Amino acid sequence: MSNAISVRHGEFGRASIYQLDSTIITHAHREGHLIFYIDGADARLEVGDQPASVSHSFGAAVSPWEPHSFHLPVGQRQLCLVLYIKPRWFLQNDASSEFALRFGSPVLEMTPEITDFVRRLTSLLLENEDHAQFDKLLFGLTKASFDQSWLRSGDGCRTDALLRYNDFRVRRSLRIIQDYVGETMEMEELARLVGLSRPHFFKLFKQNMGVTPNVYINTLRSERAIDFLLTGDKTITDIAFDLGFSSQASFTRFFSSNVGIAPSDYRRVAHVN
Repeated sequence: MSNAISVRHGEFGRASIYQLDSTIITHAHREGHLIFYIDGADARLEVGDQPASVSHSFGAAVSPWEPHSFHLPVGQRQLCLVLYIKPRWFLQNDASSEFALRFGSPVLEMTPEITDFVRRLTSLLLENEDHAQFDKLLFGLTKASFDQSWLRSGDGCRTDALLRYNDFRVRRSLRIIQDYVGETMEMEELARLVGLSRPHFFKLFKQNMGVTPNVYINTLRSERAIDFLLTGDKTITDIAFDLGFSSQASFTRFFSSNVGIAPSDYRRVAHVN
C-alpha cells in the first residue's frame, strides 16, 4: 500500500517522500512538480503527450497545470522525493528569472549536482526536523532542474511556451468552479452558465488551461482536502462530505488516486514549516 514517509509544507509549496506501489491517474497541480528516485523500481510517467521516467538516471519535471500520470510495474514499489514548487516562490528567489516555473522538457538527467541536492534534501526530510538550509537546497534543486529542462528541450526561446491568453468565458468558469468546488455540478450546466455548448466549452477550457475541466476540478478538490487535513480538526468523514463525496470510502479512493496516498496517512506525517 502506498504511504507517505515525510511531508513538509512551507512558503515554497510542498516537499514529500512517498513510498508508491500503484498507479496515480491523470491529474495536475498548480505548482511546478519534480519527482526524483530514491530506491526501488523504475517508474514511468506520461507528461502531457511526452514519456518520462523516474530512475537512477532520470528525474521528471511537470509544469503547472500540465496533466500527467504515474505508473509502476505490478507488484513493485518506488521510494521517491516529490516536490510541488509554487511558481511565485521560485520567481521571488531568483532575481534573474523572467519566466514562470514552466519546464522545457519533462526529462531530467541525474547530474552530479542534481543528485547531490536530492540526497541532501532527502536526508533532511527523513530527519523530520527544521533546518536553516532546507529552503536554500530546495531552490537550488528547482533552479538546476529548471535550467536543465530548457537545455534538453533544444528550444532556446522560453517565452512562447509561457504565454497564456485566458478567454473571458474560461475565466468566468474558473470563478464558478472555485465557488462550487464542494458541490456537484454537471458539465452541461457549467457550460451553459458561461454561454457555450458542452463540446465547445471543453475544447476552449483545454486550450486555455492545458487540462480538462474535470482534471481542474479534481485538482481543486485535492488542494482543498489537503488544506482541511493540515489546518483543522475535522474528521476525514466530515471532510469527505464537505467536498461533496457520498462517503469516506469514495473520498479516500479519490484522494489516493490523485495524491498517491490515503488521507489518513497524509494527515499523520504532514507538517508545516
